[in-house]
Amino acid sequence: MSPEPLHSSSTAPDAGVVRVPQWRRGLDAVLYSSTWLALAALALTWSTFLFWQVHIPFRLGLMIFTATLFLYNIDSVLPYKHGQPLMLSGRKRWMLEHRRELLALAMVALGVSGTLFFLDGWQHLMLFLGHLAAISMLYSLPVVKVRGQWRALRDLPLLKVFLIAYVWAAVTVWVPALHLNKPLLGPVVGVLFLRRFFFILALAFVFDIRDYTKDLHTGTRTFPGMFGVPATKWIALGALVLAGIVVPAGVGTAEALVLTLPLLAAASTIWYAEETRSDYYFALLTDGVMIFQFLVVYVVKW
Repeated sequence: MSPEPLHSSSTAPDAGVVRVPQWRRGLDAVLYSSTWLALAALALTWSTFLFWQVHIPFRLGLMIFTATLFLYNIDSVLPYKHGQPLMLSGRKRWMLEHRRELLALAMVALGVSGTLFFLDGWQHLMLFLGHLAAISMLYSLPVVKVRGQWRALRDLPLLKVFLIAYVWAAVTVWVPALHLNKPLLGPVVGVLFLRRFFFILALAFVFDIRDYTKDLHTGTRTFPGMFGVPATKWIALGALVLAGIVVPAGVGTAEALVLTLPLLAAASTIWYAEETRSDYYFALLTDGVMIFQFLVVYVVKW
């Protein structure tokens, strides 16, 4: 793994401690607290509104941002994750050192998102949004007994990348569609949903590559573990091709060409993904591709 940041209160110059620059501490906090990831969820949701040339409601954007912040941070502080007998990466080490702060952040985010959910009248969609929340919560919690051992949804063979792609596509495409009273099964929404699904699916394979050794040790059967890393990269690139083929209605040829830029950025990220790469490669660069997509859509559609 990449060199891990060492956090120490020692100030002695000869203590043999690597001093972490302030900017890097800040970067670690933004990345490993899932703030950057929550911004990516907000960005993708915003890009959906941009496709339909509608302003994103501030409170809806805030609800998506804080709900994502809650789900990922509550997942990161689960006790079993820190009891796995594996070498901790810099990311995992940071999370372990800041578990209290992450839990507090998750609770604040839950309070904000929950308040907005009820104040803005989303109760009639409790069942729909609830199934997305259930998948997200049960993703890492043991719910199925397999060969005498309790397994989470992510531990079921080859399933976790599809769960990630489905939830992210549903939140960032279907929630805006519901807000605008667009039929979820109509062609306008369906095409954008499929494009988003395949885009997120391709990026999810990158994190399977990152977790290759950990998943082998924990018995999680993923694409890299079953088919190898090179084959997984080709599968991910195939998902990107499908995302490129599915073009939303009303997108002209010139716009379609520009909108391939995020797909090319994702393809580059996939091709050069290796388990030994820095935590920043995955947390900053790969997640950043989603924000890059928003920026491209913003330029094209607004």
